[in-house]
Amino acid sequence: MATPPHLLTLADLTVPQIKRLLNQSAYLKANSTPWLAPHGSLSFKRANALRLPSQSLFNKTVAMLFSKRSTRTRVAAETSAVLLGGRALFLGRDDIQLGVNESPRDTARVIGGMCQGIFARVGDHSEVEELAKYSPVPVVNALSSLWHPTQILADLLTLHEHAELFDVNPSEEPNTVDSAVFPRKQPRAGLPDLRPLTVAYVGDSANVLHDMLVTFPRLGHKLRVATPQGRGGPYAAPTAVWDRVVELECDKNDGIWWGADPKEAVKGADVVVTDTWISMGQEAEAEQRYKDFHGFQVTEELCRAGAANPEWKFMHCLPRKKNEVDDEVFYGPRSLVFPEADNRKWTIMAVFDTVIGKWDLDGDRWQKARSAAREKGDENKKQELGEDQVTDA
Repeated sequence: MATPPHLLTLADLTVPQIKRLLNQSAYLKANSTPWLAPHGSLSFKRANALRLPSQSLFNKTVAMLFSKRSTRTRVAAETSAVLLGGRALFLGRDDIQLGVNESPRDTARVIGGMCQGIFARVGDHSEVEELAKYSPVPVVNALSSLWHPTQILADLLTLHEHAELFDVNPSEEPNTVDSAVFPRKQPRAGLPDLRPLTVAYVGDSANVLHDMLVTFPRLGHKLRVATPQGRGGPYAAPTAVWDRVVELECDKNDGIWWGADPKEAVKGADVVVTDTWISMGQEAEAEQRYKDFHGFQVTEELCRAGAANPEWKFMHCLPRKKNEVDDEVFYGPRSLVFPEADNRKWTIMAVFDTVIGKWDLDGDRWQKARSAAREKGDENKKQELGEDQVTDA
């Protein structure tokens, strides 16, 4: 049997693979959303033309090993698995023997013998690495101490969907996925082209920022980061993360600026991002962290003083606390936080479909199978493969 693909961080993916996941997310969203609308809201013609999204998880189960609480990640995983024809089996820390009487190695082998994928939300990143090392099925990182790949996919999808907010000339027709990718008489789902952005991150260097660091510069965007005491301070990226940044050359060509002043970080920013200052397990450090992050709250005043782009937008992975961003920004017209949260469903769906359902991050295996089915005229096989799936970046 082939070695299963895993997704532990976007640093492990090529740029074409990342773009393919984003295109697939956009397509699955467009193809699935009509199924979720009240039937009475669709015309007879539209309802009759509906076609199921990929059913790559039909009769398959994704084991969700969650040792930490979750809202968006859990709901997105469970609901998207259903749309793909499968099931997400939630296994909390009190439900199984993992970490009590059984090692990650043994757990990975046992669960991998019964389920077809593992979606793991863990503490230390080494836990998900060990699961992937011994699992006979794909392992996807739902969040670890170092990385949060599915969150950054959702952030990128949201930015592409709102590309017109950043366009110099919004009247221009946005680029879309090549029409040859989609069969005739099927919903068109183009991913709008996104100009290079300046993205400011103000806060703690945590898993969300880490996957931004290894992804955004490779896609042509610039990152401006502010943490207390800057790059050499206590809130800078761990060595393991920065090594990947350097390996991928994301620090080259002014791809990343890192300092200690949040006002300087938001200079020229099209998008301002922050995250929690106190992650789960850091509660004992709360008092010191609040002192260290004084002046880091995202506000209109901060971004005005720092000369952010006048039309800057705000993003946050949630859950949010008021000391990180005030209500005016969080609930105001600049905020993209709820579309960003909604998109966790569609990007996780694309990951489940591509990594767990098809074992095919590049599209090669599926493309060859589809071509063979077309040559043989095997209509049943084409339906099983889901002819309407995106195959190119």
